[in-house]
Amino acid sequence: MGRDREVDPHALSVGAPIALVDCNNFYASCERVFQPRLRGKPVVVLSNNDGCVIARSNEAKALGVEMGAPWHLSKDNFRKAGIVVRSSNYTLYGDMSARVMRVLADFTPSLEIYSIDEAFLSLGGFELRLEAHARDLRHTVQQWTGIPVSVGIAPTKTLAKVANRLAKKDPAAGGVRCLLDEPSQREALGRLELTDLWGIAGRMAERLRAIGIMTPLQLRDADHRLVRERFSVVIERMVLELRGVACIGLEEVAPDRKSLIASRSFGQAVETRAALEEAVSVYTARAAEKMRRQNLATASIAVWIQTNSFKPQERQYNASKAVQLPVATADTGKLLGAALAGLGIIFKPGYLYKKAGVTFLDLVAAGQVQSGLFDRPDDARSVGRMRAVDELNKRFGRGTVGFGTSGERHGWGLRREFVSPRYTTVWEELLRV
Repeated sequence: MGRDREVDPHALSVGAPIALVDCNNFYASCERVFQPRLRGKPVVVLSNNDGCVIARSNEAKALGVEMGAPWHLSKDNFRKAGIVVRSSNYTLYGDMSARVMRVLADFTPSLEIYSIDEAFLSLGGFELRLEAHARDLRHTVQQWTGIPVSVGIAPTKTLAKVANRLAKKDPAAGGVRCLLDEPSQREALGRLELTDLWGIAGRMAERLRAIGIMTPLQLRDADHRLVRERFSVVIERMVLELRGVACIGLEEVAPDRKSLIASRSFGQAVETRAALEEAVSVYTARAAEKMRRQNLATASIAVWIQTNSFKPQERQYNASKAVQLPVATADTGKLLGAALAGLGIIFKPGYLYKKAGVTFLDLVAAGQVQSGLFDRPDDARSVGRMRAVDELNKRFGRGTVGFGTSGERHGWGLRREFVSPRYTTVWEELLRV
């Protein structure tokens, strides 16, 4: 449904019930699966370079730990309170997410993976035993993966989000909440603030309050045409979704991406061009591998570098350069040549660089790349070479096979003082009993 098209609520149907399954405190839960001693203890997970808190267990929340709390300012208080700290371990979290999603796929004819720890499920055909089906799902995910989940069921995605929130917050719900009729939906919305709704942040809430819409119930009962006129079709759809009219369908096939980014802050400042070339090479190779998994190719690559803006006493500099490729490619070697050429243009000596990254632009399906006047798409040898590299790295661990420009010792790598083993993906780090 396009932005400029009128939404006709009479042309929309209620459709099959939709469930939102959300992993509880996902990063902390992943850490606990292989470290049972952490259960019942306050656990926090830190961002890249152990910067700030990005995940908290319920016990840590109860102690007042805020999202985004900086580690360097909180470490003493955390230690006094007995809070267990872990560095982010995205390899582990990504693999555990894939395991959860595989289990969920057994419980639905249609699955939309919404994020690393959330998925929407169509429950058409299960109307006579919705709650029992949801509780069976919840038990199975916990038993097979060790990850606790909450399930919210409703006629629309927006209401499923509301139901999931109540399933997670209300102990009496037992992890499952159904909002299938208007009275239960109104009662649930009456317990929330505007900013508790999916897609309503602070500024939008202020704009809604300015026209007299103070609560989710008032938004539900608002004139959807007036809401569209004052705001957008997106908010109009939300009004209708809150009434139980499905406007947002499940996306079983993810839409094609238009860009792909790989970047990291360095564990320690980088000054030399050689070190920056290593970092850019590693990021380019990782982005290329991810791009090939999605069967895409890129026609343009942008490389960028920046100093630490949080240290104003140091000389500041940031720059980017986009390099256009003759023909879209997924070959890491060709992409490295373009990325390093761009880096050579923007690099300036005498600065302490804190972050670098690459962005692949103008992504196209690998099978639909058009030839240039003098250049051709990746040939069979290129495709086979990249496939062999990807398979070896998948089988024996990331970085097993790479390009020389990536170097061997990455002194600029992430600071991860409290990282757990990658229990499920690296042989040398398997759990020992």
